[in-house]
Amino acid sequence: MSTFAIRLFGDPVLRQRAREVTDIDGDLVRLAHTMIDTMHEASGIGLAAPQVGVQKRLYTYDLGDGEGPATIVNPEIVDASGEWVYDEGCLSVPGLSFEIVRPKVITVRGLDLEGKEVVFEGDEVMGRLIQHEIDHLDGVLLLDRLEPEARKAALRELRRAELDGSAAATIGGDSNHRL
Repeated sequence: MSTFAIRLFGDPVLRQRAREVTDIDGDLVRLAHTMIDTMHEASGIGLAAPQVGVQKRLYTYDLGDGEGPATIVNPEIVDASGEWVYDEGCLSVPGLSFEIVRPKVITVRGLDLEGKEVVFEGDEVMGRLIQHEIDHLDGVLLLDRLEPEARKAALRELRRAELDGSAAATIGGDSNHRL
């Protein structure tokens, strides 16, 4: 099993908008499979290509619900409704999680690895995952979704952890779902 290093907060690649995928070929399929291995090794449920340093609009996911892993290429949210507060973590901001308010139900449209259009609805954790991964594709981190005071506290914690070499402490809860 080969895997990628996951890019962490502070890496400029995480702040860039990923480019549309124009060609679904063997290289892209191999990229997706390696991303899935990386996501599983990191105990994540979602992983966007920029998190492994690749500026392409795709993400992988596996909710562990028996459906198995999947990949969405060029995803776009086409509908959103409701509201849900959830303790959200991120593989690129390890050890921290935050209560973030997002729409509860999301409809996404994209392509699968065969180039076929897929449209599906996700609520709660799946809806959260879709929004979180598309944020990564747009260069947005979960820290950007925080209120100013919570963001300042998170940045202080990240600096402290970096200085003392420890894993960051959890602020605002402990997420079971790292995206």
